[in-house]
Amino acid sequence: MSHLLVVMGVSGSGKSTVGAALAQRLRVPFADADDFHPEANIAKMSRGEALDDSDRWPWLEVIGDWLADHPDGGVMSCSALRRKYRDQLRHHAPATTFVLLEGAREVIERRQASRPGHFMPASLLTSQYATLEPLEPDEDGIVIDVDQGVDAIVQAYVDAAGGRERR
Repeated sequence: MSHLLVVMGVSGSGKSTVGAALAQRLRVPFADADDFHPEANIAKMSRGEALDDSDRWPWLEVIGDWLADHPDGGVMSCSALRRKYRDQLRHHAPATTFVLLEGAREVIERRQASRPGHFMPASLLTSQYATLEPLEPDEDGIVIDVDQGVDAIVQAYVDAAGGRERR
């Protein structure tokens, strides 16, 4: 089975850490969508301003191209908070599976506090939660609780993916 994944969720949910661990476990390339932001987006978020769709569309296009360039497997960490953003990524790479890292706000806030210096300030967490549209039944995806260790999260994906393959 090809593993082409987008590890998604709000800022501080562990997308980068989990994505890198998943890629290592699955032996596929990893990329962090944060590394694809243009300087203007980073500057805007650093000022505590949420991105709007006009900021996101070109960024999502680049991420979609990366996914399309990895048909044999790859893991991208990307917030992908709205259905239309996920649809845009799937337009480039229809076989993409989304792994939604979900957690209580207190858990996410604790994680955000442990990563000083990140360009995404904790003040934007409220707008992230307001923007988040959960995976819909027709979307290929798995929801995993983040209130556990990285190894347990990775294993939860592996177990869920294994069950999906047997169907």
